[in-house]
Formats: sequence, structure tokens, C-alpha cells
Amino acid sequence: MTKAEILKKEILGQYKSVRQFALEMSIPYSTLVTALDRGIEGMAYGTVIRMCDKLNLNPVDFTSLEKGADLGDKIVENRVMQQYVKLNKSGRKKVLDLMSDFASLEKYKA
Repeated sequence: MTKAEILKKEILGQYKSVRQFALEMSIPYSTLVTALDRGIEGMAYGTVIRMCDKLNLNPVDFTSLEKGADLGDKIVENRVMQQYVKLNKSGRKKVLDLMSDFASLEKYKA
């Protein structure tokens, strides 16, 4: 399934029509229909990000995000995990130890 097909499926699953979604997003209907038919590669990156945010989709792979999940947090989590999986066993242990140390300090608590 292409990214445009995923977007269209999500739009129709969450809204009555593509037109309703376009109105809510303040995107010209004709622009959105053209992008969904021909592919979203020509759309402005910011517009695609806003659409993904509205539809609770990860803008990297267009998978569903949990409702209410902060997109920025998900992107940071993804970046952290991409680096973590590159580490060997020793490196992973070191990172987890450091994270545990930082989590115990009031200065770094969320």
C-alpha cells in the first residue's frame, strides 16, 4: 500500500469524506484529491506532517499512533531506539545504566 493509499484509507475511516477532511485541514480539496491520486511526494512536508498528526499516523512509516500520543515524543523515541539497536550487549547495558542514573536525578525527571 502506498503512503497516499494509507492516507486516503485513514481519512475515509475517520471522516465522512475527503472533502470534510480537506476543509478541516484548510487544504484545497483539489490539491488533496490530486495528491491522494498521484502520490503525496509533491506535497509540502509540513502539510504531510500536519495531516499525519491529525490522523494519528507516524509520518515516517505511516503506521498508526496511539490516540493522544504526542508526535514529537514518538519521533524522539524512534530516534533513540534506532541508535540503541546499533549497540552491542555491552553498549546497551551502559546506556541503560546511564538512563537509570539520570532518571534518579530530580534535574532530569519528566
